[in-house]
Amino acid sequence: MTPPAPRRSFLTARWCHLVLANYPVPDDLVRPHLPPGVELDRRDGSAWCSLVGFQFLDTRVLGVGWPGYRHFPEWNLRFYARRGAERGVCFVREFVPQRLVAGLARLIYNEPYRAARMTMDVRDAPDAVTARYTVNWGGRTHALRAVGARAAVRPAADSAEHWFKEHSWGFGTSRRGGLIRYEVSHPEWDIHLVTDFAADVDWGVLYGPEWAVMNGRAPAGVVLAAGSAVSVYPRGRA
Repeated sequence: MTPPAPRRSFLTARWCHLVLANYPVPDDLVRPHLPPGVELDRRDGSAWCSLVGFQFLDTRVLGVGWPGYRHFPEWNLRFYARRGAERGVCFVREFVPQRLVAGLARLIYNEPYRAARMTMDVRDAPDAVTARYTVNWGGRTHALRAVGARAAVRPAADSAEHWFKEHSWGFGTSRRGGLIRYEVSHPEWDIHLVTDFAADVDWGVLYGPEWAVMNGRAPAGVVLAAGSAVSVYPRGRA
């Protein structure tokens, strides 16, 4: 029997120092962004969204790393969905600093990317790790900052931290209204236990006036994941 051909990834990178600020969210905010054929994935009876900032490092598309496009921050708002046993994430909006990256993501996969001025600042101290991400949008600077213990630990499989950080699938909607699926492969991530967190975000400015109801809300929890190398594999369109 001929062995199956090895999978070829569309994208490889290292996703590092991921800040995930996690909020229960009303269904009516995320349901308009839900792709066909998937349903909201709930925890404690609620739908959830996460503000996420992280480092996109050593990026390669189809094995090629383009100078000037290998290391950059990403900031996104995601929520959680499932297709049968496939647990994954969907995106409301994603920010990167390069117009080319944002444009290609919209053109090829109809992903809700936007280009904006951004910063990433990650500092390793002897007793702490600090990650801070900013995006300039709508005439102001929005910021996420988390501080975690220096030693990384592996959370339990039934923990909230595990639930928010471990997803193998991404779901989107094609221009024809069909489902787009892609698989994200990486080893299980360790976390830095969060000791301090701050967010300066105007939800309505970033994501539309309907999201202004989230302004002033504190997250139910924050995860600072160490991250790892990742590979992304397209899995077809419906």
